[in-house]
Amino acid sequence: MTVHTADYHDRVGKDDATVRTDRGAVAGAPLAGGVTAFRGIPYAAAPVGELRWKPPLAAAAWQGVRSAVDFGPACLQVRSAPGSIYAQEPARMSEDCLFLNVWRPPGASDASVMVWLHGGALRGGHPASGLYEGSAFARKGVVVVTLNYRLGVLGYLAHPRLTEESAHASSGNYGLLDQIAALRWVRRNIAAFGGNPHDVTLFGESAGALSAIELMTSPLAKGLFQKVILQSGYLVSNPELKRSRFGLPSAQAAGEWLAREVGAADLAALRAMDAPSLVERAMGVGFDPQATIDGWVLPRQIVECFDRGEQAAVPMIVGFNEGEIRSLRPVFLPPLPVSAVEYESLVRSIYADLAPAYLARYPATDIEESALAAARDAFYGWSAERLARAQTRLGLPAYLYYFTHRYPAQEALGLQAFHASELPYEFGRIGTTEGWPQLWPRPPDDAHERALSESIMSYFTSFARDGVPTAAGAPAWRAYREERAFMELRAMPRSANRLLPGMFELHEEVIARRRAAGTQHWYINVGLASPPVPPPASLPTPHGNGPSS
Repeated sequence: MTVHTADYHDRVGKDDATVRTDRGAVAGAPLAGGVTAFRGIPYAAAPVGELRWKPPLAAAAWQGVRSAVDFGPACLQVRSAPGSIYAQEPARMSEDCLFLNVWRPPGASDASVMVWLHGGALRGGHPASGLYEGSAFARKGVVVVTLNYRLGVLGYLAHPRLTEESAHASSGNYGLLDQIAALRWVRRNIAAFGGNPHDVTLFGESAGALSAIELMTSPLAKGLFQKVILQSGYLVSNPELKRSRFGLPSAQAAGEWLAREVGAADLAALRAMDAPSLVERAMGVGFDPQATIDGWVLPRQIVECFDRGEQAAVPMIVGFNEGEIRSLRPVFLPPLPVSAVEYESLVRSIYADLAPAYLARYPATDIEESALAAARDAFYGWSAERLARAQTRLGLPAYLYYFTHRYPAQEALGLQAFHASELPYEFGRIGTTEGWPQLWPRPPDDAHERALSESIMSYFTSFARDGVPTAAGAPAWRAYREERAFMELRAMPRSANRLLPGMFELHEEVIARRRAAGTQHWYINVGLASPPVPPPASLPTPHGNGPSS
């Protein structure tokens, strides 16, 4: 395959914007500050036709030099909900979407590498968003990689016929397998871009963080990354391939249901369906894309892996945002009680003997604020602190954060420190809104906002280099350890101990009971949306042996 024109030939080794990968040479785009961006590099073959719902295969090699100036098309996804602050439709979408992007610092040699996994509930999102532009990170001396991975029904469908045709008796984890293929591409190729293939930090937000958590438990990803940064991630109960557990149908049963709903008589009919139509119809009937516990990609429930100490033994930054649920109300909040009496009655009906502890943390004095905080803590807060405890038990440093920063455009919409609001600060995007979601509330472009952005970027890039987050002029970030230390990321970062006392213990007890009963999942059924919590188990349940409460 010859790519583009002869103008690109003979540039390898003579042009700083041209790099040879193991499949062929690519020519990137020089940017300000000496950074070079290489966009739209194929890291795997197009997963189309008979390769739909197959593990990714190697990309075809090409002759000549391939232009790597433009992003590849995003993976197929449904349109965002009207009025969403996250709505940002990709410029191009395709089933042929397994592309990644690299930002290389000037003069890079053996530099630390940061690989970003975007969020979007495993349904949407794409790395071409201006929120994920990697130049500012690269100017701090790290090589940045972002990537597409299959989404929705194309990324997470399990089905008995797919399991039968698999050499590993597996189906349902194609999005995760794409991420692993991209990490393997980094292992093989990143040295050519000036990166160290054995110094990789995997980082992601929301579903990207969930993916990174799952990859921490996957034998297939072992050794492909050396550090993790998990932003607003969550520990969920995943569907299992062949058996119903925790109130979830098996992943294969869900796949058979989906095939019936879209009118596909067999696997061949599913593969023959028009891809955009299939994606739309799957989302329309309520298909929920989640990774599958299949015994190959994911050996067991992720909480069980962490309890057994089987997760990747790597240093970690992990945290969540104060206002997570403010932009996610339709997902997490049921209609709220109208009075304190009704609220307390509802809490007692759900939490029974745990109701006093629940009401102490989430009182009836402000029902809406308590409902927002309870859903946040049960989903994001519990997950973050549990992950910090798990790495601490392994004797590894874990750095916990709580992002609480507010600015006027947020407050005007009641979205203070909303889900993902740290992204413009993390990626150094203050002062530029090119490529942002149209309705995203813009931070002020002033010295205070830029200083916070500089601190967060410095914390993250120093962690990627040295395993210890540091930032000039900002407090030392202490590891979680016995003091349960955390960093509050606000206008001026603040170091403290014991985040939201009692929060972790309450929600750990709820999850422990659900795990013991085996009849309830712990995904969106949190806070006031929770079903009645099972009674205490007669046998001890795992609380972990981390720092004392």
